[in-house]
Amino acid sequence: MGIRPQRLAGQIQQDLGEILQQEYQPSGSFVSITHVLMTDDLSIAKVYLSIFAPNRDEKAILETIDQSQVSIRHSLAQRIRNQVRRVPDLLFFLDDTAQKAEEIESLFQKVGPIPPKADDEESSSSE
Repeated sequence: MGIRPQRLAGQIQQDLGEILQQEYQPSGSFVSITHVLMTDDLSIAKVYLSIFAPNRDEKAILETIDQSQVSIRHSLAQRIRNQVRRVPDLLFFLDDTAQKAEEIESLFQKVGPIPPKADDEESSSSE
């Protein structure tokens, strides 16, 4: 990704974050944008969301945001209209990086500590 797509992705991440917090965040939940990836032609922005919603379905919140895509895009257009000729289409995805990290961490906990190799014991005893 070149400089222009990176800059636009950063601007979109900041502006969309504010838009979502002000207009589309259900009460009792927190929606944040983890990262935005732009296509090289700046026509599509893939927006990855992290949703913290205790006792609520994250996918339902994502669907609500996805269904409000037209109005979100319009709000974004009002903020970045002087920076781009055409406002990119928005594709929203659930960022499950934190969940994957928790799963990996729990697997490490199940395995327990890894014993040192025989080569490591010999080299440490000879020092």
